[in-house]
Amino acid sequence: MSEVPDVLSDQQRPAELTLRAILLGIVLSMILAGANAYLGLFAGMTVSASIPAAVLSMGIFRLSRRSSILENNIVQTSASAGESLAAGAIFTLPALLIVGFWQDIHLVWVMLLCGLGGLLGVLFTIPLRRSLILQQKLQFPEGVATAEVLEAGQTGGRGLKYIIQAAAAGGLFKLGSTALGLWPSTIETVRRVGRGIFYGGMNLSPALASVGYIVGVNIAVLIFLGGAANWLLAIPIVSMFEAASDKPLLDQAYALWSSKTRYIGVGAMVFGGLWTIFQIRKTLLSGIVSGLKAYQSRPSDQPALDRSEKDIPMKWVLLLILFSVVPLLLLYQVFVANMAVSITMAVCMLLTGFIFSAVAGYMAGLVGSSNNPVSGVTIATVLISALLLAAMMGTTLEHGPAAAIIIGTVVCCAAAIAGDNMQDLKTGHIVGATPWRQQIMQMVGTTSAAIVLGPVLMLLDRAYGFAGTGRAGDNALAAPQANLMASVARGVFSNELPWTFIIIGVAVAVGIVFLDEIQRRRNSAFRLPVLAVAIGIYLPFELAVPIFLGGLIRWAVEKRKPAGQPSASDTAALTENSGLLLASGLITGEALMGVVLAIPIAALKPAGISFPLFTMPGGALIGTLLLAGICLWMGTVAGKRKNEQH
Repeated sequence: MSEVPDVLSDQQRPAELTLRAILLGIVLSMILAGANAYLGLFAGMTVSASIPAAVLSMGIFRLSRRSSILENNIVQTSASAGESLAAGAIFTLPALLIVGFWQDIHLVWVMLLCGLGGLLGVLFTIPLRRSLILQQKLQFPEGVATAEVLEAGQTGGRGLKYIIQAAAAGGLFKLGSTALGLWPSTIETVRRVGRGIFYGGMNLSPALASVGYIVGVNIAVLIFLGGAANWLLAIPIVSMFEAASDKPLLDQAYALWSSKTRYIGVGAMVFGGLWTIFQIRKTLLSGIVSGLKAYQSRPSDQPALDRSEKDIPMKWVLLLILFSVVPLLLLYQVFVANMAVSITMAVCMLLTGFIFSAVAGYMAGLVGSSNNPVSGVTIATVLISALLLAAMMGTTLEHGPAAAIIIGTVVCCAAAIAGDNMQDLKTGHIVGATPWRQQIMQMVGTTSAAIVLGPVLMLLDRAYGFAGTGRAGDNALAAPQANLMASVARGVFSNELPWTFIIIGVAVAVGIVFLDEIQRRRNSAFRLPVLAVAIGIYLPFELAVPIFLGGLIRWAVEKRKPAGQPSASDTAALTENSGLLLASGLITGEALMGVVLAIPIAALKPAGISFPLFTMPGGALIGTLLLAGICLWMGTVAGKRKNEQH
């Protein structure tokens, strides 16, 4: 993807860090944090919010008076931080409930762990900005696409219309299934063929189809293949060797997935995360070295930096890192009551946090924030931390699993924010923004999201429950990554990790890497990133199917593009046909409705009133047809020429 030229010179000084931009950025950060917390717990995936946030900002500011491109950039910087921090929180914090360390969400702990972890993610990547953005010539696909949306300011009105319409459709669909019971949330079946158990199912969710549309057919196909390999191959084979059981077949299938076969995904995730680091080790190291050199003292005769090249001064970066690490060290002391071990684990957290933040920033430049291997490096962090704790304190450490998860939480939040920060700074570089103002706004958005994530997680836990916890019911949120973190941490201290399945996962990952290398040498457009397959392996299969459907819609849109029109495979071209904005609206609407419905669900549960309120005969057919209609609408809108969109 070619980079568009900077649109503002250093001499131009339009409004940037204004009060209204700060306030709108805070509000959108909180909203998108809540929405993506629900989406991630439900689907196991989150998507970048930069482009929808930019469009919302332009549309809202247009209602009052004309705004500057830098104001809108400041808003999307803060808003996207909320979405990214939500990923770090939901991938890890529910695991503290699953291992039994928490009985309820602790609001202050959530705010501190997420807020300080996210702050470290911003600070770790500040010294890398010049290297990764100016010297490495990375693509930063979402950053460039967001800049083009900001430049094409007239997109705001049309794009806002699509987001609002889609959000309404997604919200109403969620209301009809979860609250009213007009159709089920999932259609599924399970059969025994011979001695093997075979499962098939699909979640009726426009949000999941939209996720598939956004990530594209390549990733969507790999997620589906990972799920199919687990549920249509691994589980049937393993079930042949299981003792007879009186449990329903559906329960047996999920029990095998939960206790055995999803650990294939763990092995693939750990290897995939480490392989990613190995692949980029040389360029990453050179980027870190050159980035730190840029912060060396400047000669007195050297001209002052331009406005568009000024970062937060290094002395403040180091001071803020110290400010973040000290309370985390004290928090860790609460767990182990051994200062030597606490310091060791704080150093481990600091080193892994910096390395994985740098990896996340670099990978954001290669594949974008939405495809960043955050969950892979987090599982690696939890495993390393658990093994280190077990070696130092023994496997009988009472809260050993929780301590490892705490480290993983900080690192996960740091890595998630680091990737988003670099993507936003790339956008800012293109449109002529001031880096230090964006970095401050990234911290503001992170802090805002950290404040709201605790109440949102508490509400979702009390209303739906998380799979693997005592509150989990029929509508429990899957929280797949959190369950994996809990299983890995708990398995290290109980010596009960199913290493056979983990090793199988590593072997599968090695095979995928080999096939991907063949595809790379053939210059094939279809690649095989390990982590996409691993995600499919550990997700419930019902979630992978609609993601695959969304990817097929994206593929169909690209195929029917008229000759000479840009392919939707180009992220920037994708924004022109509004397919991305409509998909983002569907995700936001369904996720926000899920959060809103959690209020009456939690409030009425003590009175014995459960949701959905009704059960509609033939609802499965109704829901399927409605989902098909929404998918058709998405494909129709996305396939329009730019001049046909009104």
